[in-house]
Amino acid sequence: MNQASKKKSPQPWPVALRLVLGLIALTVLGTALLLLPAASSAEPLTFMDALFTAVSALTVTGLTVRTTSTDFTLFGHLTILALIQIGGVGYMFAISLVLLFLRRSLSFRDRLTLTASLGLDKPGAIFLVLRRSFWGILIIEAVGAMLLYFHWRANGIVAEERLLLFAVFHAVSAFCNAGFDLFAGLPAYPDGIPADNVSLFIMGTLIFIGGLGIPVLSEILNLKKVQQIHHHKGSRLSRKSVRAFFSFWLTGWHWPHFSLHTRLTLRVVVLLVLVGWIGLFLPEVRPDGVLHGLPTSNQLMRSLFQSLSARTAGFPGLSDFDMLQSESQLLIMMLMFIGCAPASMGGGITTGTFGVLLLNLRSYALGLPEVRWGYRTISPDIVRRAGVVLTVSIGLVVLATWLILMTHRLPLNMVLFEVISAFATCGLSLGITGELNLFGQLMIMVLMVWGRLGALTLVTALGANGEAKTHVHYPPEKVLI
Repeated sequence: MNQASKKKSPQPWPVALRLVLGLIALTVLGTALLLLPAASSAEPLTFMDALFTAVSALTVTGLTVRTTSTDFTLFGHLTILALIQIGGVGYMFAISLVLLFLRRSLSFRDRLTLTASLGLDKPGAIFLVLRRSFWGILIIEAVGAMLLYFHWRANGIVAEERLLLFAVFHAVSAFCNAGFDLFAGLPAYPDGIPADNVSLFIMGTLIFIGGLGIPVLSEILNLKKVQQIHHHKGSRLSRKSVRAFFSFWLTGWHWPHFSLHTRLTLRVVVLLVLVGWIGLFLPEVRPDGVLHGLPTSNQLMRSLFQSLSARTAGFPGLSDFDMLQSESQLLIMMLMFIGCAPASMGGGITTGTFGVLLLNLRSYALGLPEVRWGYRTISPDIVRRAGVVLTVSIGLVVLATWLILMTHRLPLNMVLFEVISAFATCGLSLGITGELNLFGQLMIMVLMVWGRLGALTLVTALGANGEAKTHVHYPPEKVLI
């Protein structure tokens, strides 16, 4: 048989397209499970209700058209929990773990797909990241569930027969930044999750850790490399360590064993949390704010928790959420739009995009020829990708808001808030989710899927596979800015 008669091997599907198709397949499976009579506690779910819930759980958003606590049975709750866990860590991550346990190797294409879903640069680091992340996620969620279990048991917050389910469900939902809870709808908790300081602290810590991203968590969990800041003779920090700590936060230098991505992520995340904490506390403690009249410690904890949750977790830490001040709504929309770190449990344009754009602005203001930070240079391709993500994201949010306004009689602020929440896979709402018609629900589902996979993934999946190669170069010409 000559070479010409041989059949051409099928062209492999693009990595981004495989991610999209995988999420669609899981959505179909989740919808089918939620449509089973065993999943609903009262009347069976309609197809749209089941589809919306499955998409919201897989994209770890938390927007719902049915009350999770009362409209679903134990089977329904466990189904939603499984979808949240798979959606949080990524379906390719889950499949790869199964293959590892079965001692089967991943194909090169599967490694590329997993590398893209986790936001890594090199396929060779996958197995190390998998092992570290798997045990790290299990330990973090188990510790969070245990703390919630004992705290809620000691204070009688949850009945004994449902205590284990509630503890595990909310620990996973908080770590995966999903926003689903089993308290909203119960007579004793009209505003959702318990608002005592301990519960908010435990869940807020889980949200914060889950929002850092798998690459950052993997790097932090590699404790052998984190030795730049150490204890002096096992008791006190040395002067060198203290200088390294402050130098790290001010210049991005030192802690050389941490990558530039990790250092930038930690700084941007802390900055956003502080801005949100102060920006929500000040307007809401005034006489017309929702925090007025509460103890100061609870005011501080609620505003801190809401700052953490607003960046895609979606738990309402403030009571009467639809009564927030206009400035608080604007700040939350900003936090939701930025979102969490790349390859994390959340969405948004990501802290990486936001950080790179800020560094680009800083370098331009200083007259630098390229983007510099921490004695490193960020490649022009990364800066270009950040600009693409921002442009596409703004365009999508504006277009979706306009379409929903055209098909609904709803206020602009409520629609814009809902659209950004869906895009950022946050789940916070001003109460209009149940008022959306079929078109509105479909639009919100598209936004949730887009927000979970990311602008670059979907643009790549819908466009060409790989970078365009050309040998033609045109003469430059100026355009006024």
